[in-house]
Amino acid sequence: MQIRDVMTSQVSMVRPDTPLSEVARKMRDEDIGAVPVADGDKLIGMVTDRDIVTRALAEAPDVSRIRARDVMSPKVLYCLEDDTVSDVLLNMREQQVRRLPVVNKDKHLVGVVSLGDLSQSETHRAGDALAGISQPAH
Repeated sequence: MQIRDVMTSQVSMVRPDTPLSEVARKMRDEDIGAVPVADGDKLIGMVTDRDIVTRALAEAPDVSRIRARDVMSPKVLYCLEDDTVSDVLLNMREQQVRRLPVVNKDKHLVGVVSLGDLSQSETHRAGDALAGISQPAH
């Protein structure tokens, strides 16, 4: 089975200058744990709920001035829409991530896949991936 078969294709994105409060509201309203950051059609980062806590709330004296670019993870890991579920689960385990943006062959964002999406089709492997993700990095 390919990632395009299990990914979430309706993806909300934010621009780098989006205020952090707007990013947080989007995450709350859409019940999501991460939002891709795009400059035009180029994916330049991801803001996760953990980024908000560790890079904004724990560090900044004035959260109202923080923008998506200030807290995003600039190293964007991704998978391709025609990757197999098994390969992506293995990659998520190795990279210790719970979600990945999905791009097409032209590197345009076409979706997001989470461990939850993958667990629908590969229950046993998703459990193995979660165990690996939960282990401390070496």
